[in-house]
Formats: sequence, structure tokens, C-alpha cells
Amino acid sequence: MKIIAIIPARYASTRFPAKLMHDLEGKSVILRTYEAAKNTNLFDEVFVATDSAEIFDEIVNNGGKAVMSQLKHESGSDRIAEAVAGIEADIVVNVQGDEPFIDKESLERLLEVFKNDEKHHIDLASLMLEIKDEEKIANPNHVKVVVDQSGFALYFSRSVIPYAREKNVGVRYWQHIGVYAFRKAALLDFCNLPQMSLEASEKLEQLRYLEFGKRIKMVETDKLSIGIDTEEDLINARLLWKKLHS
Repeated sequence: MKIIAIIPARYASTRFPAKLMHDLEGKSVILRTYEAAKNTNLFDEVFVATDSAEIFDEIVNNGGKAVMSQLKHESGSDRIAEAVAGIEADIVVNVQGDEPFIDKESLERLLEVFKNDEKHHIDLASLMLEIKDEEKIANPNHVKVVVDQSGFALYFSRSVIPYAREKNVGVRYWQHIGVYAFRKAALLDFCNLPQMSLEASEKLEQLRYLEFGKRIKMVETDKLSIGIDTEEDLINARLLWKKLHS
């Protein structure tokens, strides 16, 4: 089973322009992320998929692998699918370009489900983190997921799901962490499927998979990803990098 990682890397960013090319203790954010993915030793190959010649050159000139993608894509899955169409792979893992502090343990758990899935019941897998804080549960920016007894996703929503009409019945709330591992075939199928009303309403691309019968296995993690979305995040990332590498 060949496993590859794709790091989608757009140059433009509304909140923090060109954030992936900013310096993180001597190297760009995107190069740090690429190297972190390589250093997990979980992948047969790692690629950056980008719409930017500057990011492309940054990776290639430092000995990495990159592919150019179209400027516009409707979703992250579309960008990754374009990148992997001509690459031999069985499992494709997306690694966010602005998250250089990769949690290897969670990725190992994610990949393990495919190694045990001999009958290919799983189309894609993703991560979820238990949340107990009521403010986070109610926050539409924290996407929630409900799962069946086998850990397969039933639904994702920005709303509070499930709604606790009855208290003290043991309901747990799960935040979706947007790291995915796809079977390549499921990823390529996605691009040929139309966006339906649920996806359009919630603005959550994973609902397209569910609406068309794809099975998403959710894997529990206790690690929240550390992304760089603002200049403040970058400052904190530099401090964390120094702490981890001192």
C-alpha cells in the first residue's frame, strides 16, 4: 500500500497574506511543514500542491517535490485531487501547509484504520477531538461531528449536534479536526460529484462525501492542531519552535 502526503499551499490568504512564505526560525513556514511531514517517516512521498511559482520554487530549490495547481478550486479536496491524478498512490493524506507542528501519533492512528480495512469499507478517515466547553460546543467555527457505534461519521455541522434535550444521558461532543486520509479513488470521485444543498448550506465539503454514500471513519485524538492564521500565531509559533528545539 503506497501512502503519500499532499500539502495544499495557496499563496493568497485573507487574514495573513503570503503567510506560508514568512520566516519560521530560519526557514519558511511551508518548508518547515514539508520537512516535518517528511520527518514523520510515515509517507512514501510528500508533495506540495500550490498555485504559486514562489512556493513551488521554495520547495523544489530545497530538494523537495511540488506540483503546480490551478489558481482557483472550490475546495481543498479538489486541489488535492488535481495534484494526485497522475501520481501512483493508494492512500492520500492531506497535511495543512500552515501547520508545521505535525502530530505524528495522530497521523499513525489515521493510517492504521486503512491497514486493518481489508475489505475497503473505509473511503476516507479523519480526526475528532472531544470538547466539553459549552462555548466551544456552541461556536459555529468549531465544526462538530456525530458518529455511529463503529466510529463512522453520521453528520457534520456548525450547529450544536446532538441537541441535548435531555441532560445527563452521557452525550459526548466531538470537534472535527480537518486532517484527512483518502483512498485515492474516493478522492477522485469527489471531483465528479455535484455540490448538494447540505454542503452548500453548511459550507463543509465533507458533507458531499456523506451525501453520496462515502464512508468516513473518525479517529479520536487528544491533540489540537497548531495552525498559523495570523501574525500573532506566527510569533507564538516562533516561540514554540525555539522551545521544542532548544
